[in-house]
Amino acid sequence: MKLSWYVPVLLSAGLLACSQSAANGTVVTKNAATPVPAATAPDNKPSFAQYAASLKKEAIERGYSPELVKQVFDSLQHYKSAVVADKKQPEFVETLDTYLPKRVSKQRIALARKFYKEHQAELAAIGAKYGVQPRFIMALWALESSFGKIMGNYAVPSALATLAYDGRREAFFRKEFFLALDILAAGHVKLADMKGSWAGAMGQSQFMPSAFMAYAQDGDGDGHINIWQSRLDAWASMANYLKTEGWDQSLTWGRQVTVPKQFDFSLVIPKGSKDRAQWLEWWAQSERSLADWQALGVRTVTGGALPKRDIRAAMVMPDDEHGRVYLAYSNYQTLMHWNRSYYFVTSVGYLADLIISEG
Repeated sequence: MKLSWYVPVLLSAGLLACSQSAANGTVVTKNAATPVPAATAPDNKPSFAQYAASLKKEAIERGYSPELVKQVFDSLQHYKSAVVADKKQPEFVETLDTYLPKRVSKQRIALARKFYKEHQAELAAIGAKYGVQPRFIMALWALESSFGKIMGNYAVPSALATLAYDGRREAFFRKEFFLALDILAAGHVKLADMKGSWAGAMGQSQFMPSAFMAYAQDGDGDGHINIWQSRLDAWASMANYLKTEGWDQSLTWGRQVTVPKQFDFSLVIPKGSKDRAQWLEWWAQSERSLADWQALGVRTVTGGALPKRDIRAAMVMPDDEHGRVYLAYSNYQTLMHWNRSYYFVTSVGYLADLIISEG
């Protein structure tokens, strides 16, 4: 997989069960976590063991305890499969019509509704505390880790050290490696339990270490933040992420709409932005009031009038002019901060809507 862009504090929804390009919605299945012996690379590149020695030297200089340093570096492995996954090119192209039935399958919808009802009191309490509708917490939990069941089987420090050594994004992964050590030093999780995706996304929320440091919460009140084994910690952490990044509980995420013939598609946010800043610039150019979109001939997916509310929305078309059309509200921006992929955001919103709908 080749990621064209990733959120600096979170790699999600695809670094686990599948990986999706933000640019074109391609999907690649994950590789198993297979440690391989370190070997000297070509072009006089140091071996992984030599690179790990440099990390160890820095860890000692940073003041981590000798016990932690020994524990981590005695366990460090090189994961060839992580490097392959990071560099692998997309194998086939999806559209929303093929992607959504797989990501938001009938089984996943049924389980999401079941867990939503079973844990309604807990979800409601967390939702009220952070100002996030519980259905979105459930949708993220379902899509990120299959309700906490699939979190990845890579040892996180080893995965991060491997990708730092690979060098394509060394500064990013080296920073994440030491943040993982910070989490271990704080006693939130044991090294043996610090598992994640090939890219180091961790736990039921699939947070990178930097996301953990920025957003993770002690949802069950036991004094530790364990997003691996505590669903309440994971839910609270996900809700805190959304709220911190601007979630508005008075709004939903967006809605699918129809456009008239001869519609001016220059009003749609372009695809292929180089970073979030550019994407937000394009959002601002597209954003209009619902009344303005109504005047331009935009209607609900059933052909009805748009809501008469003072809400601004931008237009997104994940599959260009021949695919589905959405009016996106401000919460869409927050979900795109989590993972800047139209397919991912659509799957979250789509599932969140289905959780509370009849059927």
